[in-house]
Amino acid sequence: MGDQPIERNFCTTRDAANRLGVSVGTIQFWVESGVLDAWKTAGGHRRVMVDSVDRLLRKGTGSVSRSQAAQPPRPSILVVEDDIHLLRLYETRLSRWPLAPQVICVNNPVLALLRIGRSSPDLLILDLNMPGMDGFTMLNSLRNSPEIGSTMIAVVSGMERQEIERLGGLPGDVEVFPKPVPFNSLLKLWNSMTAQGRFGDTLAKAVA
Repeated sequence: MGDQPIERNFCTTRDAANRLGVSVGTIQFWVESGVLDAWKTAGGHRRVMVDSVDRLLRKGTGSVSRSQAAQPPRPSILVVEDDIHLLRLYETRLSRWPLAPQVICVNNPVLALLRIGRSSPDLLILDLNMPGMDGFTMLNSLRNSPEIGSTMIAVVSGMERQEIERLGGLPGDVEVFPKPVPFNSLLKLWNSMTAQGRFGDTLAKAVA
């Protein structure tokens, strides 16, 4: 009898994955990175706190801006930046790039992790200095994410490279650009991704 209220407050990783629309592996790494609250049973099974799942669900319906979301699938870009005005500029500029990419803008890393868990972007652009979970922590979490796949990652930050290194540095395959946002340099990166054939059928349809 005394255990029943506790059981109702927790769910399995499978249940959490179904509610959030992500894989069990993503739930596991969110638990390990502190995005979701959980504990382990004596048998070693994770139990995820329902309240933390609900909080993440509410975040998933919060501050998300997307460009032409109702259009057919096409290359996607996820931008993570806590400055709302800068997010609007990103969306305006990036949505005009070749292949008319779908641009998804979020203002916090936790929401970005939820988006990536559901669908990996072709290009991830993020700031480093953000409240709560910063860009360093987010990137460290993504190193173990089963969903990140072949996503290209670019950091756009006001930090000097020496400061970035002092704080632990970044993975070697992450492109780093200084602020103010160098849209021309980011466009060159996008064009190089196109030239490498990263978008496959999408590019073929665009030039047919």
